[in-house]
Amino acid sequence: MAYLNRDIYACVFFGLAVIFISPFTGGYTDPRDVFGINSLYAALGYPSLPGWVPNGGDPCLEAWQGVLCVNSNITSIILNGANLGGVLCDNLDYFSSIITIDLSNNHIGGSIPSSLPITMQNFFLSANQFTGTIPTSLASLTQLSDMSLNNNLLTGEIPDAFQGLTGLMNLDLSANNLSEQLPPSMESLSSLTTLHLQNNQLLGTLVVLQDLPLRDLNIENNLFSGPIPEKLLSIPNFKKDGNPFNTSIGPSPPPSATSQTPLPSGAPPSKVPLEKQANGPSSLEESSPARGNKFWTTTRIVWISITGVLVFIIVLLGLVFFMASCCKEREEADVFAKRHKVGSYKGPKQRPTYNGSMAQPNNQTEKVSKEAIMRPKDEHEINIGRVTAVPRQNDSEIDTKRMGDDRKKREDNDIDLTGIDMILMPPPAPVEKVIVKPISPPKTSKGSIPTKNLDLPISVRSFTIGLLQQYTNSFSQENLIGGGMLGSVYRAELPDGKLLAVRKLDNAASNRQTDEEFLYLVSSISKLRHANVVELLGYCAEHGQRLLIYEYFSNETLHDALHSDDELTRKLSWNSRVRVALGGARALEYLHEVCQPRVVHHNFKSTNILLDDKLAARVSDCGLASLISSRSVSQLSGHLLSAYGYAAPEFDSGNYTYQSDVYSFGVVMLELLTGRKSYDRSRPRGEQFLVRWAIPRLHDIDALSRMVDPALNGAYPAKSLSRFADIISLCVQSEPEFRPPMSEIVQNLLHMIQRESPSRTLNKD
Repeated sequence: MAYLNRDIYACVFFGLAVIFISPFTGGYTDPRDVFGINSLYAALGYPSLPGWVPNGGDPCLEAWQGVLCVNSNITSIILNGANLGGVLCDNLDYFSSIITIDLSNNHIGGSIPSSLPITMQNFFLSANQFTGTIPTSLASLTQLSDMSLNNNLLTGEIPDAFQGLTGLMNLDLSANNLSEQLPPSMESLSSLTTLHLQNNQLLGTLVVLQDLPLRDLNIENNLFSGPIPEKLLSIPNFKKDGNPFNTSIGPSPPPSATSQTPLPSGAPPSKVPLEKQANGPSSLEESSPARGNKFWTTTRIVWISITGVLVFIIVLLGLVFFMASCCKEREEADVFAKRHKVGSYKGPKQRPTYNGSMAQPNNQTEKVSKEAIMRPKDEHEINIGRVTAVPRQNDSEIDTKRMGDDRKKREDNDIDLTGIDMILMPPPAPVEKVIVKPISPPKTSKGSIPTKNLDLPISVRSFTIGLLQQYTNSFSQENLIGGGMLGSVYRAELPDGKLLAVRKLDNAASNRQTDEEFLYLVSSISKLRHANVVELLGYCAEHGQRLLIYEYFSNETLHDALHSDDELTRKLSWNSRVRVALGGARALEYLHEVCQPRVVHHNFKSTNILLDDKLAARVSDCGLASLISSRSVSQLSGHLLSAYGYAAPEFDSGNYTYQSDVYSFGVVMLELLTGRKSYDRSRPRGEQFLVRWAIPRLHDIDALSRMVDPALNGAYPAKSLSRFADIISLCVQSEPEFRPPMSEIVQNLLHMIQRESPSRTLNKD
């Protein structure tokens, strides 16, 4: 038995020896790195990469593409824009000495693995299709200096994992779907100079960033609120548009309150908010409690000094006004007596109606005024928008000069004010009580938003949520006819049998706009009237729900007709396809060049082109670009446009213009020509993106004829095919300025049809 144990130990020792000396004998690359890169290659789906082999191999000695080594260790894997798919494996931590992983500008999906090599300094995964959350294992990457995870589909909050990343200099998390507040550990990023967080749904304040050495900060199109820390305003490149920052200054407390009531630490006395922010703490102390030991900063001392001066000035002015009022008391009493003489007011007695003319701007604080306050006898509360002023029963002030002016105007206009009580009290009057009400406008008896006071020209019907539930069978699954970026679409049947299409906006799209903004959106969409644009018939805005009601089409979308419905595909002859293209072009021409103001579609694709009974094109989702939130923009670029092939090249940099719509229109024309999807993962790697595959073939007659949709069975004129390809080539130019306007495209399509059918004339409208 002893000999047996000795043999076992010898075998184990021999096996370990083989593992450790193998880099110096049979293979050059560290076996751990070989295992790691083999796992990565398998997870990526074994793409065609020069030198790479599925199992084993010697990456360092055989010079695999994109692999850099130092001695026998892999230090870098750089495969930027290599058309990679698949996912990332969970064995990345097997790389023992890797410094750089750059897999940007590919089509890799799945989640970011939690097992990451702790030696990594540069981590680039931008412009892919990663989903899920950012792993908390980032905390172990203490040597990290640069990281880019932008333009993906990441969700959730940014992990609180930056305590040890003191060497991180550049961080880009933009164009994702990240939410919640910035983690407190971000204030530990003592080397951070560049931070990009734009186009997410991040909220809260920016306090954790104020002491970082930032030189480039972009936080556009988020939900950040509260005041902007003063230190951030000195950043050379600071972009902050598209956030609901609250920079209003609250009323200064009276001197007695200043000495007795302590202010919240971390908030300047002149900037104590009137109410708690909607999506964040009510003071800077709540958002960063750990900073309480740094109260006496230069900024706070300056604010305290300014507040002291303001309090002194307010007290001094109060004394001056008090003395002036005492001197004028007798004169005011005389004026008051004259105001109530018989014959001072003309016309029959009539109770006046308050019209809200005394409302102050919503972003200002209610102040004590020395103006005449008119109070209807039976009114106890005057609603002035978001703030309701409740006058005290016996407290008011009247300015003598203002009273005289008002009397003169009313007498000139022959207005009866007999039924109004006007009470004079000696100044100064106490501050009026302020009641803060929700920001949404008052509801009607049915709970919908009143449009009368907003003066909006809405010519479509307002539906109640109860009726829509009845018409859609409580939005049942059998009535679900589609989905999209903004929400689901349901079929609704009215009692008379008429069918409607109801788009129920999801919470992300609904919460992005106030009630007033939604009504303005409805008003603008209701004005879009064109034969090739789906018409808006109604809307619903009550109980927190936002719905848009459109005309219904029994046929499917162009995408379904080309790629799903064989029967409908057979109906799409060459002439029908050209006319569908013309209809889509006319719709965009109307939006781009006829509407005032002009409209960018922003989401033009075959799934948004509906076909009526005569296979005429009707473009949907027109005028909804403003509903595409920052979250939706990142999804639109990373998931619907880039991934499925509709995105113009400039969209990667966050730009979208009328010329971008033209590019998307060119992609739709390619779908009509080839019968292929804009992005088809089931095809060979070189043919997955339709535009990349088609552009080199558009000017080759033989290649062009082989591109045509086989469903046409060769039934198309050769000249018409060539002209169609020429128009596509113009639309999908990489430079926006080289793409033609839609009016020129419409004319080209018209000329093409007229040449094929000279006896027919087409109405431009």
